[in-house]
Amino acid sequence: MNKNIHHEFAYQSRELGVQIEDTLGEPPDRKNYASVIKSLLGEYAKGAEIDDVNLLSFALADYLSFDNPAGLLAQCKQYDKGDAAKVVAMVSCADAEAAGALATVAANNPELARKAILTSFLFKNTHRWANADNSPEASQEDEDSEQNFDDGDGDERGVPGQDVIDLFDTREDGNG
Repeated sequence: MNKNIHHEFAYQSRELGVQIEDTLGEPPDRKNYASVIKSLLGEYAKGAEIDDVNLLSFALADYLSFDNPAGLLAQCKQYDKGDAAKVVAMVSCADAEAAGALATVAANNPELARKAILTSFLFKNTHRWANADNSPEASQEDEDSEQNFDDGDGDERGVPGQDVIDLFDTREDGNG
């Protein structure tokens, strides 16, 4: 079934898992994790232009209800194009702040919303698609393909604010 998932969605889903683990820390710090999520949701809800699939996925993953899993899975075949309105209609969100953040992003950057929803769906539903090749070769292929994308260096749009960056830098060594 993994052949139906675009490799970039598989990569983003794995990265989301790593990001969540890193933010929770060892031992898990739920208070810090909740603080990071709340801050991200607040930034997205107020219309911050943080054009980062993984950050939006991270903010929404625990709040989305996937109302049409088969439809969402079918939308995972292509990364760079798809029907954003259709994907947004396949999820619901009971939390008001998360719903507001999703609505704002869907209105301002529908492609980001689509990609983040699908990444969150794959992360929360690995059993539906992960005949994943977890070999080092597959991971290297994903990393190699990621290097071909423009990372936006030099473009201030999509750069999170310092307060969001500080949430991920929990070191007290002055490197923040």
